[in-house]
Amino acid sequence: MTDPRNLTRHAGSVSRRDRERLLGQRGAVVWFTGLSGSGKSTVAHALEARLAAAGRLTYVLDGDNVRHGLCKDLGFSPADRSENIRRVGEVAALLVDAGVLVLTSFISPYRRDRAQARAILGADFVEVFVDAPLEVCEARDPKGLYRRARSGAIPEFTGVTAPYEPPEHPDLHLRTATRSLADCVAAAHDLLAARGLLAP
Repeated sequence: MTDPRNLTRHAGSVSRRDRERLLGQRGAVVWFTGLSGSGKSTVAHALEARLAAAGRLTYVLDGDNVRHGLCKDLGFSPADRSENIRRVGEVAALLVDAGVLVLTSFISPYRRDRAQARAILGADFVEVFVDAPLEVCEARDPKGLYRRARSGAIPEFTGVTAPYEPPEHPDLHLRTATRSLADCVAAAHDLLAARGLLAP
């Protein structure tokens, strides 16, 4: 079918497989999802450090960082949250095509949005549920967001005035209230190895 916008996908002379062979790894996305304060960014960056130390090309797409640039035009309505995740999924797909191990850290509260990201990425999508009870996340509250949300200063705040739909069948379930950071990173690393993502 012809694209009505007169757009055509172009394939270069260097394939994804060529790039992965150069890097000695497979491109994939580890999608960390969970409440604010659950430990998504902490685990993602610690895993990034471990992978980089082992010579792996990896990159963290972080929710706050993306909203400073790529998604700075979006708010936090359900529609804007969905568009935010759609854009991240598309950017992650480009990085995967380059052979990069992408680690995303987004609340991504809606199952349908994570399903859309999985549809974009296919078998390259690895979902990790970073799970901590709401009271634990509030006690951590590294950015003071829960306090502001409880005071009414932040509307549409996930877990307080907006819903979070936990994954029903994540590839990995990390309970960060009871597992150490080192243990969580090791579990994620072991999953990547088991999936063959760290092999040429």
